Amino acid sequence: MERTTTAAADFLDRALLEEAAKKSGLLWVLPAGQPQARALWHAWHDGAVVVVGDGSEQPLHGLAAGSTAVVTVRSKDKWGRLTGWTAAVSELAPGSEGWQGAVEELKGKRLNAPDTDTIGDRWARECRVLRLEPAGGLTEQPGAMPDGPLTAQPMPSPATTRKPVPAGLPKLLLKRRQSR
Repeated sequence: MERTTTAAADFLDRALLEEAAKKSGLLWVLPAGQPQARALWHAWHDGAVVVVGDGSEQPLHGLAAGSTAVVTVRSKDKWGRLTGWTAAVSELAPGSEGWQGAVEELKGKRLNAPDTDTIGDRWARECRVLRLEPAGGLTEQPGAMPDGPLTAQPMPSPATTRKPVPAGLPKLLLKRRQSR
């Protein structure tokens, strides 16, 4: 009886993982040995998360073939942590059957691409397509989340906080609306 219960739990865990990854447009990936997770857009393809990056796409710092990463998926409706797992990272060779399928899925998820007709060619030239395949059970799930604060310092960035709105701006904008 215990074996059946374990098999059913594994099936339900896999279903949660897959459904969460399919529905969420964003996930956090913490490569082994890195201090902080990065948000990445992705697609679900053939039993794993696939991401494209480097070149002129999102940075994939620390993600390398043969390594592992901790993946955390948010809830699409509440945006909070929903589930997490450890993933085995592999790189798909440009032009291979797995690469072609992953690129087709990723094309549909890539927003505002400057070259939608030739995006696959550009990705083959300058980017890496990685496959993050679940390895083991869930590390986080509803009812079994980590204790304590999960906050992290923001990544270093040249961006600054914008300055307060000038006092006269609301009146200026109101005049424009009234004159139309």
